[in-house]
Amino acid sequence: MSEAQSITGEQSIARELTAFQNNILVILANEPMYGLAIKRELESYYGTEVNHGRLYPNLDELVDLGLVEKSELDKRTNQYALTDDGYDAVLDGIQWTLSNVVTNDDRADEINDIVEDSY
Repeated sequence: MSEAQSITGEQSIARELTAFQNNILVILANEPMYGLAIKRELESYYGTEVNHGRLYPNLDELVDLGLVEKSELDKRTNQYALTDDGYDAVLDGIQWTLSNVVTNDDRADEINDIVEDSY
């Protein structure tokens, strides 16, 4: 069974994805990766093992939704890259979060500090 719900209306697809799927998109926003590298990043974030049976079906669904592109690195290894629609989905999620978190100048300054420290 799919982790994402069915998509309805004009709202961004990012709003229908699970947190796990959004985390995959965020990881791929940095650079294309092969599956085991994505798995390691997720495990580092969650602090626990990520099962292959959870990761790869979610990657396949993101590919089917057009948010991730899958290509062959070699006969045994696939690489996954964020598509333009996937990047737009990440931005939509960030915009929605910020619109609910940044409610005054102090919070805006805290967010600016986070952004400046990130690069």
